[in-house]
Amino acid sequence: MRSDEVTVVVPTYNERENLEALATAVLTHGYRILIVDDASPDGTGALAERLAESRQLVDVLHRSAKEGLGPAYAAGFKQAAANQAQVICEMDADFSHDPADLPRLVGPVASGRADLTIGSRYVPGGSTPDWPLHRRVLSRGGNLYARLMLGLHVRDATAGFRAYRAEALDDLQAATCQASGYGFQVELAWRATQRGLRIVEVPIVFRDRVYGDSKMKSKIVAEAMWLVTKWGVRRMLGRGGTVV
Repeated sequence: MRSDEVTVVVPTYNERENLEALATAVLTHGYRILIVDDASPDGTGALAERLAESRQLVDVLHRSAKEGLGPAYAAGFKQAAANQAQVICEMDADFSHDPADLPRLVGPVASGRADLTIGSRYVPGGSTPDWPLHRRVLSRGGNLYARLMLGLHVRDATAGFRAYRAEALDDLQAATCQASGYGFQVELAWRATQRGLRIVEVPIVFRDRVYGDSKMKSKIVAEAMWLVTKWGVRRMLGRGGTVV
């Protein structure tokens, strides 16, 4: 498989300070990068266009409004598939995911060993060294809750650093996901489990952003908890899971 058959989908909202350096780091692997900008008021979209004009493997998808992480990724996945990507990755724009780790995610999918590779903070070798205690407790607790409620074996279901085999991702129908925040990641991990996809977790070191503001808000956490609870109760009552 050629390196340019890998597309890295990066949603952006006010990431002008990070975008050029991130694109440069992704392009060093020979992968395509698809920037999905939700009408950032700080000029991120205009910068993305300039990068696309000057660099062959940069594509841009402009969306008219900020609708959440899930819809942005779903739109990006659709365009990447239409552009014949064989492996579709997702990652944050703020360098919390290290672009140097991308080949470790792509490798298991490209070799046929996995349908989905997750960059995991919670397998041996993974870590969150910059996080305060309360954030670690919230994240680990949320993942434990998702595993118990949904019967998941994935250690880091909320992780947003992933590589999918394009055909497997198409089968997950991301555009029909109910979650718009990071619950979107849990929902896709659960759908992948339900479909019997081969999931591999590789350890990553997750860093806090240096530039820009975090997009994690209490409303996003509440949405994820509510949806996981609803899906889990339905599962326990034998009423099925997510609508796919």
